[in-house]
Amino acid sequence: MKILAISDYESPALWDYFRPEKLEGIELILSCGDLDPHYLSFLATFAHCPVLYVHGNHDGRYGHTPPLGCTSIDGRVYVHNGVRIAGLGGSMRYKPGPHQYTERQMSLRAWSLAPRILVKGGLDILVTHAPGVGMVPGEDLAHQGFAVFNRMIDRYRPALFLHGHTHLSYTRLPRESLRGSTRVVNAYERCILEL
Repeated sequence: MKILAISDYESPALWDYFRPEKLEGIELILSCGDLDPHYLSFLATFAHCPVLYVHGNHDGRYGHTPPLGCTSIDGRVYVHNGVRIAGLGGSMRYKPGPHQYTERQMSLRAWSLAPRILVKGGLDILVTHAPGVGMVPGEDLAHQGFAVFNRMIDRYRPALFLHGHTHLSYTRLPRESLRGSTRVVNAYERCILEL
């Protein structure tokens, strides 16, 4: 399956300089949050596949301007062509506002997904906004990530863990790494993956 992963920065190549062939062969679009809802709606208009998203910590506007033609998987398990995808949006709570959680709150959200993951027989892709703890260098509370995501990867061993929130432009962060057998990908702006 050919997947377009996006997060945090509206890619000029996909929005300002769009050509239909840029989405050719894409079978699924996964957004890791903090993107303009109009951008997601734009992609959904031209893509011949589902556009699934989780909320980023700056996505409070989705309440009054939802991304049309897209499906929120935040707090859900979604199956597309046999691929089981779980979504948990938001970041560590660092100021007042929506889509921010303490470690305990995110652990409760993850725990609520466990029965649904069990019913589906496992998990192939975990989509979040924030990374897991220690996946990217970041000491500040906003970017340190959630330990529960690491535990989910260790328990369910999904093939792919997609996150955003930590911009590759902050420092020279790697786009990809491994945690066990799980491919960990920072979806900042855009990247195309095969599953």
